[in-house]
Amino acid sequence: MTPSDEVLLRTLVPQVIGVLVRRGNDFAAAEDAVQDALIEAVRHWAEHPPRDPKGWLIGVATRRLIDAARSDQARRSREQRVDHFPAPGPTEREDDTLLLLFLCCHPSLSQTSAIALTLRAVGGLTTEEIAEAFLVPLGTMAQRISRAKRTIADVELGPTGDLASVLRVLYLIYNAGHGGRVDLAAEAIRLTRQLASGHSEPEVHGLLALMLLHHARRRARFDADGRLVTLDRQDRSLWDTGEIAEGVRILQQALAANHRGEYQLQAAIAALHDDAPTAEETDWAQILEWYDELVSLADNPIARLSRVVALAHALGPDAALAELETLEPVVGERHRYFAVRAYLLEQVGDLAGAAEHYATAARRTTSIPERDHLTRRAATLRHEAREG
Repeated sequence: MTPSDEVLLRTLVPQVIGVLVRRGNDFAAAEDAVQDALIEAVRHWAEHPPRDPKGWLIGVATRRLIDAARSDQARRSREQRVDHFPAPGPTEREDDTLLLLFLCCHPSLSQTSAIALTLRAVGGLTTEEIAEAFLVPLGTMAQRISRAKRTIADVELGPTGDLASVLRVLYLIYNAGHGGRVDLAAEAIRLTRQLASGHSEPEVHGLLALMLLHHARRRARFDADGRLVTLDRQDRSLWDTGEIAEGVRILQQALAANHRGEYQLQAAIAALHDDAPTAEETDWAQILEWYDELVSLADNPIARLSRVVALAHALGPDAALAELETLEPVVGERHRYFAVRAYLLEQVGDLAGAAEHYATAARRTTSIPERDHLTRRAATLRHEAREG
């Protein structure tokens, strides 16, 4: 099977599952039948490529469902429903992938279950690939996916769903990291593109723009030794200008709808960072304005901490430290609070205090690259404080 066939299969998997579920089949049974069809595709497509790949997969998967129904007397009624469906034709709906995406992100699922099921059923990843990406045992991930299927077994595949849940799951997939063989950030972008192609909601396009504007910096994010490089120290010649241009274009179209949301505002901030030729030329005053709007719209702790950093650059570290004091009761246990406080103390010359807070942040973060970076920063400042 050629690489192009593999890409085609990953695209078709959610469409075929969607067709089968929409016809009244159980989600888990449909997904199992499609996996059987994929095995047959691997065996036969190299020598006998089908003229209609999607129809071929639907036909094979349908026969698997019929065989399963015939072997189980309790599922005779399902056999009758499936057996009388006509062969797939041009009347099949084109939005089955999006319907399946909404089903996999159903609010009844936990975030971890929704992420796993989305990557499995819509992304077409194997359970092994997903387990490897999230650094969990294969058995644990298999159980997680099985539980998710059982949870939504009685949920109908319908034209509506919770868009906020879908966007949240896609963004969590994007931020999950790059462990294993699969680039989850790239996979999240691919899935969000599919959603954006069939959805006019500005926030969908805002999320896609946000992902692209962040993803454009990926080559500069780590040095040759695999160490994290902060935004202000990155080699901007490594940034993907094509992705930046696409992200800005999508963002401008979303903002033109004048229905702003959290993802659009975050994307606007990312666009300003990407637009600056150097860190020193960053338009912090405008970034602060966008953060003001973001905090007023979605008053979440991360946004408020990020606004403090923008405030430090726009108005000075003393003003930012005063603002940070007001946030301690809300975010004082988060590692990012200690990292921001360390950064501000470093700006005002308190190197010993900054080192202490960087070390605390390092102990509290769950990200290994970030922990290593914070630990190195603490060690550097301790040395400078002693030398000074």
